[in-house]
Amino acid sequence: MDMPLKNIKVLEQGTFITGPCAGMMLADLGADVIKVESPDSGDPYRTYQEGNYSPHFQAYNRNKRSIALNLKSEADKKIFDELVAEADVFIQNFRPGAAERMGAGYERLSEINPKLIYCSISGFGKDGPYRDRPSYDSVAQALSGFLGIVTDREHPRFLGPALADSITGIYAAYGALGALVSRGMDGKGRLVEVSMLEAMTHFAIEPFTALFALGTAPVGMDRPRLAQAHILKTRDDKLVAIHLSSPEKFWDQLTDAFDAPYLREDPRFATRLARIDNYEALGEELTAITRQRDRSEWAAIMEKFDVPFAAVNEVEEVVDDPQVNHLNLIVPMEKTGQDGADRAVRPAVTVDGRPFLDVRPAPRLDADGETIRQSLANGKGWPDPTASAGRRSEATE
Repeated sequence: MDMPLKNIKVLEQGTFITGPCAGMMLADLGADVIKVESPDSGDPYRTYQEGNYSPHFQAYNRNKRSIALNLKSEADKKIFDELVAEADVFIQNFRPGAAERMGAGYERLSEINPKLIYCSISGFGKDGPYRDRPSYDSVAQALSGFLGIVTDREHPRFLGPALADSITGIYAAYGALGALVSRGMDGKGRLVEVSMLEAMTHFAIEPFTALFALGTAPVGMDRPRLAQAHILKTRDDKLVAIHLSSPEKFWDQLTDAFDAPYLREDPRFATRLARIDNYEALGEELTAITRQRDRSEWAAIMEKFDVPFAAVNEVEEVVDDPQVNHLNLIVPMEKTGQDGADRAVRPAVTVDGRPFLDVRPAPRLDADGETIRQSLANGKGWPDPTASAGRRSEATE
């Protein structure tokens, strides 16, 4: 089976997360992604920790090739233009106006290649009062309302993962894919634009709909209350999450699993609405019960009683989880140097029942520069991806 995006050529001039994540999403589906970096130190995310190959950079740049180009140099600009001429998709996530100043704006590149899908990612959009503000993950989480929904007002803090960055990258890839489908019908290139503000606001579509329908938007713990979701501590100081949702059967099954019929008789918890109103009190009652056994014991019991639950796994525990292993979600990867990862999380989707198990490590800076330059110099155009060392295979069993 061929990869879904086999023969799709992507030129990515992305830095940090949003642009590289968009490129990675396409690369994971088989697109040939050439990453253009500055010759001095490359993508700044390379040096996010010590060295020039941080795990943060590795995470969002797998399955790509790298070439270092100085677009102020006429020779390198010519190479860039030759790649643009053959590319299907171009991705950049600079501040508005920056791509134009370096000769990589939409107008110029679309003249070189009228069929190009040009994907531009920004913080706040191409114009407007916030146009020139710098934006990072935390800024977009805050401005979009997302952070106001999920944070505890008494103890406000950010969520750990860079959600806004990666979600924006996924939206950008989604837009590029839609434009590719459209181009397949009419042959025309497209300008695809997405900002972190737009992506995160759309991602929080449910609370906005509640505001527009009911006049009140949820805040903080409203979602867990309504979902009857609790995080409970067990005897061995581990955590387990339950999510009872709206079917009454799950409440009954939980109280059966906990051998606590008295909770069903307590007027504070007799109905779903009562349990929502008394959410904190119910959490204390449930924790008093889960404190009596270790998490592994509760897992066996709740599975037997068909309770929606999961261990709150640490990252190390996920790697050894039986279901994760059954799905081959963690795959081996060629280790490149002392600081290179030896495993990766495979692409999340499967096609025709087959997951994509081969993942190629992120490239070192300019790792494929010589191959790419030589191919263009010899008149062969966009270089054959199999010419680069470590080229990933197609979908595997």
